[in-house]
Amino acid sequence: MVALSGLLVVILVSLVITRVATVALTLTGLSRESARFQARSALSGVGFTTGEAEAVVNHPVRRRVVMVLMLLGGAGTVTVIGALFLSFANADASQRTTRVAMLLGGLLGVWLLARSAWVDKRLSALIARALKRWTDLDARDYAALLHLSGPYTVMEMAVNAGDWIAGSTLSELALRDEGVVVLGISRPDGTYLGAPRFDTEIRANDTLVLYGRSPRLCELDRRPAGRVGDERHAAALEEHRALLAEEELAGRAG
Repeated sequence: MVALSGLLVVILVSLVITRVATVALTLTGLSRESARFQARSALSGVGFTTGEAEAVVNHPVRRRVVMVLMLLGGAGTVTVIGALFLSFANADASQRTTRVAMLLGGLLGVWLLARSAWVDKRLSALIARALKRWTDLDARDYAALLHLSGPYTVMEMAVNAGDWIAGSTLSELALRDEGVVVLGISRPDGTYLGAPRFDTEIRANDTLVLYGRSPRLCELDRRPAGRVGDERHAAALEEHRALLAEEELAGRAG
């Protein structure tokens, strides 16, 4: 009986966790349906390769929410399996029948509670107020504020000692000429530099918040220091100039 009650509690807690994550993801700009789908997918450990999933992975706040869900989901699965085993392992036929009925009744009650619009509305409002008060989820919603579309995205990038950008100022790097904008820099000591100046130096162990075309940001993240990095930078400059020329021609034609 104790194990069976524990099983129902674990399921109920999982629903609450999913609801919290859904509201948290909604605060970062996802629609409610998308947020619910991604939260349930992460908690259950079921992966889906979709555009929405990529939007979650490329967003620093959403990524942290999903990582927590994946961790809790793994622990919850083990707990549920253990509770089911303890509930039915040493029970006779009549006890098993009774416990199955209790389990089904409990699951039905949890399902009805989860489907309640009244509960959903009030619980979501309570969670939203708590998240806005004690977290910075909405304050760091760069993707929603920039109204990203097409290949443009916001990405968080960690700087390592061997990276091409480490040890240079933003002016020296000329990232804007590649179509990359540095929105902010987080230092290892917790300092955050918003809208950094051109003379700001990028250091190893910094974390950058970048805006630009997704392929360019991914290439920049892998760009090594030295001659190879300089060559890739030069190629990126040419590619961006060609892109700007194409966009200008398209604008004139339109």
